[in-house]
Amino acid sequence: MNATAHLTAVGIEGVRKAFGATIALDGVSFEIASGSVHALLGENGAGKSTLVKLLSGLVRPDEGQITILGQPAPLGSPRAAHAKGVQTAFQEMTLVRDLSVLDNILLPYAPVGPIGLIRQSAARKAVRKHILDLGLSVDLDAEVATLDLAVRQKIEIARAVYRKPRILLLDEPTSTLSGGDVEWLGGIIARLKAAGTTVVFITHRMREVRAFCDTLTILRNGRHIVTAPVADVSDGEVIEKIIGRSIAQTFPPKPESEAVFGPPVLGVRDLKAGRKLDGVSFDLRKGEILGIAGLQGMGQLDLFFACFGMAEIERGHVVVDGRKVWLGSPADALKPNMAIGLVPEDRKTEGLFLKLPGRQNASLPVVARFTRFGLIREDKEARAVQSAFSTVEVDRRAMWTRAGAFSGGNQQKIAIAKWLVAESRILLLFDPTRGIDVGTKHELYVMMRDYVAAGGSILLHSTEIPELVHQCDRVLVLYDGRLVAELAGEDISESAIMRPALGHGDAVREAAE
Repeated sequence: MNATAHLTAVGIEGVRKAFGATIALDGVSFEIASGSVHALLGENGAGKSTLVKLLSGLVRPDEGQITILGQPAPLGSPRAAHAKGVQTAFQEMTLVRDLSVLDNILLPYAPVGPIGLIRQSAARKAVRKHILDLGLSVDLDAEVATLDLAVRQKIEIARAVYRKPRILLLDEPTSTLSGGDVEWLGGIIARLKAAGTTVVFITHRMREVRAFCDTLTILRNGRHIVTAPVADVSDGEVIEKIIGRSIAQTFPPKPESEAVFGPPVLGVRDLKAGRKLDGVSFDLRKGEILGIAGLQGMGQLDLFFACFGMAEIERGHVVVDGRKVWLGSPADALKPNMAIGLVPEDRKTEGLFLKLPGRQNASLPVVARFTRFGLIREDKEARAVQSAFSTVEVDRRAMWTRAGAFSGGNQQKIAIAKWLVAESRILLLFDPTRGIDVGTKHELYVMMRDYVAAGGSILLHSTEIPELVHQCDRVLVLYDGRLVAELAGEDISESAIMRPALGHGDAVREAAE
């Protein structure tokens, strides 16, 4: 154990923070040991993000005190937090999309010469060495906007580590990462811990808590529930303390027979699209949840975009109800004879207008259905949206409150409700539980099963392999843009998915030939 582990790195004493009538933190008190890796757990809206903002200097507490390394720390700004050695890698990333990787890592502390000019050569050399030391391969001159979401998340982490923090806050760092990327982060955390850095790890994934963390704190409804060594608390106890109740079964049962599935409703034939997907064919049946597994960048995003009219198809075609169709844009996918909806990878930038109320977000794709003589019939719109919100159990305030004011879980529910309002019969769900707490995940799993039981069909990609194992009726595995395995029934397991996903097995070799 690190020699400084007996000292307190962060002290939270009676902290209260309210935003209007909403109490985000209600008298929270706990300590984080210096040199430890400390997990912060709780449902969306439990107060985790508010606590991160307090420690990052983005907001001030209404009551109580925060201490850093034993000293009172009035963190009134990000610069004040940085001066105390606190750095944060946010889930909702703070990178400037139109700037290069190099510029983003240097902001706002680029080295300057005696006349105030940035020392470009020295800065580039230092950042390149840092990137290589972290095991990253990225073009320092690439614009951040051109990079995949997972790469942007790794750059966000790399920037925080570059500033040599004494306390590093990782806010849902693995929500966009999978497989080897998570192991990459684990290696960085281990190195930081060995050097005496304190890491606060905010996550919803217990597997990572077990792998990386020494201690944990659970918040619920803005209150402190427990702080304890990770080894002293079982997964079941963690879930009960997070949500305040027991979940007897996380995943709802699958159909016992394939007889419940109807004819194919969506398919692709020898599809080559986007940057990676090359020669994929399959069918999604009515009433089925079909999983798409694959490590980052194996073509799954190209597949989902092609099925929603957002990717140029170079070869092959999409089939709906046995007919070849042309999807030139999402407007084509929305037509009643298609009725395809997409819940994208990044709900905040691709799935929602955060400044608009949830009601307008949900009705926007098909707002023409609620208009007459150019005017929106608000009563008709409200009934349709309220029905969809009830189905996904989103907070009722979403009818009039801007989407950006809600937790990630409620935002995702709004993004899904949008396609229920549109009466979509085919849902393309791309990592829909990313950054969602265990209680909300369970609600979404039940919603998915209810949706397909009512005759809908779901194409599901998830970076969490257990979701594919327990939620899907079949799983297709992509490797290097090609379909290399199909699993069904009892053949679906984590090892059966991961082996071809990592490039092992006869099917992978045959696809490459």
